[in-house]
Amino acid sequence: MDIQERILDTAFSLFCQFGTRSITMDDIAQRMGVSKKTLYAHFADKDELVTHAISRYLNELDSGCLENQDKAANAIDELFLVMEMLDKSFRNMNPIILFDLQKFHAKAYQVFQDYKHNNLQKTVRQNLERGVQEGLYRADFDIDIMTQYRMATSMLCFQPDIFPYGKYDLSKVQRILLEHFLYGIVSREGYKRVEENKLQLQ
Repeated sequence: MDIQERILDTAFSLFCQFGTRSITMDDIAQRMGVSKKTLYAHFADKDELVTHAISRYLNELDSGCLENQDKAANAIDELFLVMEMLDKSFRNMNPIILFDLQKFHAKAYQVFQDYKHNNLQKTVRQNLERGVQEGLYRADFDIDIMTQYRMATSMLCFQPDIFPYGKYDLSKVQRILLEHFLYGIVSREGYKRVEENKLQLQ
């Protein structure tokens, strides 16, 4: 792994744990055991580092979603694979990171917004269309509305006024919200597949 990748790994790990506001370039350099000069040789400032770290994370997330689409036998299996991926990703993530991006890092927050409204929205819609075609989701709901609904509920766990960090486990919140979303749209056959997936997780 080259030095730039190490910087991004270290910085993102710290941002996830403590948010971006409370982490300085000094903190990152100290954690890595390098000088600040090394950091500034690769990134002009902290804002640029945050933007690169978020972009890389979202690209990895998007690649994981596409991989799960290809790997899954059906739409419901796909969502459980995504849930498993998010469980690993969110395990040590402090939801304050999204608030910090919005307030202190406009460019990085715009990268996140672009991902959410393009890549993520497309992935959600494709899953709904796939599930309807496979007969695992009912065909009597509006796909546009349910896409927006799923997008909105997937962001709930990042709102500390609703789910305070430390009181709620981010992964558990996402899992429960996803399960209840599925229960609202599945057919009888789909319901069986949800239950089968849940048994495999136990």
